[in-house]
Amino acid sequence: MNHLQKFHLTFWRTVAAHIVKAYEAVLMKCEKMYVQSLANLWSRLILVLISLESLSLRLNTRAKGTANVTKLKPVYNFGRNFLGLDKCNACIGTSLCRKFFKEEIRFENWLSAGLKLPPSHKKTYFANYTADTENWKPVVISRLQSKFQNELSDWKICTSASKKVTCSIENVLRGTERFQKWLAADRLTADLVQSLPSPLLRCPSQRLLDRIVRRYAEVRDSGSVLMRHFTERDKLRLLYTLSVNTHPIVLQLFPGIEGWPFLRYFGSCGRVIVTPRTNPIREFYTASLEVIVDIAYQLLQITHSLKNNDLNYFFYYASIHDNMFGTFEDGRLYITDTSTIGIIDKQEDKEFVQEIKGKKDVFSCLASDCELQLTPCGKISEAQNFIMVCRDLLSNLLTDKFKSSPSLQKQIDTFLRLCSDDSLSANVTLKAADWLMQLLKSQRSCDPHFEYRYPECKYVKGY
Repeated sequence: MNHLQKFHLTFWRTVAAHIVKAYEAVLMKCEKMYVQSLANLWSRLILVLISLESLSLRLNTRAKGTANVTKLKPVYNFGRNFLGLDKCNACIGTSLCRKFFKEEIRFENWLSAGLKLPPSHKKTYFANYTADTENWKPVVISRLQSKFQNELSDWKICTSASKKVTCSIENVLRGTERFQKWLAADRLTADLVQSLPSPLLRCPSQRLLDRIVRRYAEVRDSGSVLMRHFTERDKLRLLYTLSVNTHPIVLQLFPGIEGWPFLRYFGSCGRVIVTPRTNPIREFYTASLEVIVDIAYQLLQITHSLKNNDLNYFFYYASIHDNMFGTFEDGRLYITDTSTIGIIDKQEDKEFVQEIKGKKDVFSCLASDCELQLTPCGKISEAQNFIMVCRDLLSNLLTDKFKSSPSLQKQIDTFLRLCSDDSLSANVTLKAADWLMQLLKSQRSCDPHFEYRYPECKYVKGY
């Protein structure tokens, strides 16, 4: 190979090397661009997938939420029929309906999901109530009448107007002579409540009737003795409640916060009311001796306050039962059922305090037999309350409970026998009840268990 040939070979090899390097450079650049494009493509694809996943998650969550609402709806939806709202305005009121439907009142077993409404035939239900969605209070949802009694009352209303078994009970009640008088009246008077079956209205004074209107919590702007701010709906609800069961009315007239031995009235919705939950005294028949003594003393103390109070009203028991009283966790005793409590105004002239008679109508028969006869007001003695308490309640609490002290048991038995004997004079009954109350007071213990009077009992003698 000559020199010229070597030169050409070297030249072309150099050119080829540069071409290869240039080609490799181009390839590397293209590869980087491709990788970058591919990376960008993948990034966009990932974003799209994430968006799709998020959308899918939202749709899935919405679907699950819808499914949960559908599932929970029968749990927290009380329903108009269950509450009796479908019967309004032949009902108690609607002051608490908002809390029912906002789930601020729940049945006790509604702490877990998937539970349905309890049986509608029950008269009372344990529940929980909140005002701030954080702190819950144990309460009782109760009907003024059993389901059977409500159906019977509705049937009486329909048949009173010669209607079929079912009818518009509100329209029938609105058309009655009594309700037309209510519509024309500005003030609640005795003739408007005559022949209603409740002991509360057996011999009402104008002072008591004015208090009913002034304290009625199911209307706005309460406080006036006149009913001018009452709508037709308000008047019908008040008349219906007075005719069926005056328990919620008594709770509104004499609230526990003012020192009365009655429960707080939270409000109503349809034909149910809500009150605080207590433990009935029948649960304490087998309790410790110190608890029994304290409850027995409170029973007599409450009964004594019903005839001696600042407002000068005499509250009397038309009947009594062991589910009528209950205690809170602090040990304080309250009257939990006021449906059989009557009131006589001791400030009225004796000539006025007499039974208000009148023609009976459908309102007279909603809660009882139209032929029901109550004790005339003039024959009600202040000893009547103590006779019932000693005979029907204290005998169960105190009999054979002081076995360690036979002499003390003998004293208690003697006082019990005297205050439960309705053949004795009222003076003997009242004295025996007072002696028994003083004896029980001396036996009470000052213990942290009785929170309602501890530690005050350590520093105040006889507290």
